Amino acid sequence: MERLSMRKIKQVLRLHFEQGASNRRIATSTHISRASVAEYLRRFDESELTWPLSDSLSDTKLEQQLFPPASNIPASQRPVPDWQMVYQDLKNTKNHTTLFLLWQEYKACHVHGYQYSWFCDQFRLWQGKLDVSMRQIHLAGDKLFVDYAGDTIPIIDRRTGEIKRAQVFVAVLGASNYTFSEATWSQSLPDWVGSHVRAFEFLGGVPNVVVPDNLKSAVTKAHPYDPDINPTYADMAEHYGVAVLPARVRKPKDKAKAEGGVLLVERWILAALRHRTFFSLQEANQAISELLTQLNLRAFKKLPGCRRSAFEQIDQPALQVLPNQPYEFAQWKKCRVNIDYHLELEGHYYSVPHNLIKQQLDVRYTVNTVECFNRGVRIASHVRSYTKGRHTTIAEHMPKAHRQYAQWTPERLVKWAEQTGPSTAKLIESILYQRKYPQQGFRSCLGILNLSKSYGATRLEAACERALCLGTQSYRSIASILKQGLDSQPLPEQLHEPQQQAHHNLRGASYYH
Repeated sequence: MERLSMRKIKQVLRLHFEQGASNRRIATSTHISRASVAEYLRRFDESELTWPLSDSLSDTKLEQQLFPPASNIPASQRPVPDWQMVYQDLKNTKNHTTLFLLWQEYKACHVHGYQYSWFCDQFRLWQGKLDVSMRQIHLAGDKLFVDYAGDTIPIIDRRTGEIKRAQVFVAVLGASNYTFSEATWSQSLPDWVGSHVRAFEFLGGVPNVVVPDNLKSAVTKAHPYDPDINPTYADMAEHYGVAVLPARVRKPKDKAKAEGGVLLVERWILAALRHRTFFSLQEANQAISELLTQLNLRAFKKLPGCRRSAFEQIDQPALQVLPNQPYEFAQWKKCRVNIDYHLELEGHYYSVPHNLIKQQLDVRYTVNTVECFNRGVRIASHVRSYTKGRHTTIAEHMPKAHRQYAQWTPERLVKWAEQTGPSTAKLIESILYQRKYPQQGFRSCLGILNLSKSYGATRLEAACERALCLGTQSYRSIASILKQGLDSQPLPEQLHEPQQQAHHNLRGASYYH
């Protein structure tokens, strides 16, 4: 509170007593804060003065009445608080402590102790002497700050002598400054998510919030209020029950802990390893792990203990429990369902319920599984297959008895092909009845029939005749014949008789009529 002239204080008193003005109106009229108005009125009430003031009361005497000198209290009755204890108590989320509560406890023990305003001011002065990354009050087990170091680690390939630069991941807990670090080949999504999984295992628990920078593996689109989190990163966060709160762009204070941790890792780990030669990522991480242990055991300069002891006392008890299974890396992709009620993922086709034809679905896929979601609801799950050009079909996804659905049937495709020519119709029939389920050949048949838009019906018919003779009945073979102009070349004598392929699933054209 600023000390005003006695003239202005008298004006505050006059407006209050003579006009009955509110504190808000007095503050507006005198251009001072409402808190100052309330403080002057409080001091007047606690003094022996009455309104109106006596004409014989000088400004000097008024000031002495309102602002009496501090009493000469012995230092033993007014000790300075232990600011380190105050700092540690503020981090403890279990106690829900505040600065006001700690001051009340201080006053309960020392009746003549300092007032709350002095208590706050002196604590902030003490806190300002700490390192920048330690000045903010971070709650126990609340935030984990993550980032990559600017420096890298060279790793030599023994066979080729090639030098690869490994990235260095750093994670720092807000309250204790407990640090984790490891080397990965890149900052790509699999390495980024994998480092988080190993960081949680290193901590033995999960914080409430993870604070990353705005790299693409974490944030697909930066925004100060509503950033778009990478779907895989968000999936990992949901698995561990942790929130993702990206640092704001060009707001270094948001990630001061991460930058401080990166600086320490560069000084005490990477600098110490600068003369060592590594031939594998595992070898480099072993060296990092040994130096990381030493870093976490280094004593604080301005606080008692070390990162390890602070972690055990503050952060560790407040961390969430790890899930039973670690997160399995998964990627997300948007796929549209074709008329054959299959969607394509990396060359393989997976079925979904046939009523979702032509809709766009969210697909989550791992090394072993493929899951399909419609508006957040899982509607299909498959074992991952790496065979390209093949189908994984669940019978329940098909229309009953292969009946007409979405206006597409094998018969319709054959009739459409007959408009081009007999060879085209025969090729389409062959593709359909060689499949376990005819619907699995719809995509290929549509592709072949649509080639007439680019090359014309006459050329498509000639290409299908040639393909039947060669026994190559697929979309790619037809497209290749047309692209290379082979449809206009005469067939060799030995190929005039079309080759018939034996197959245990052959039904014949009559199946569709």
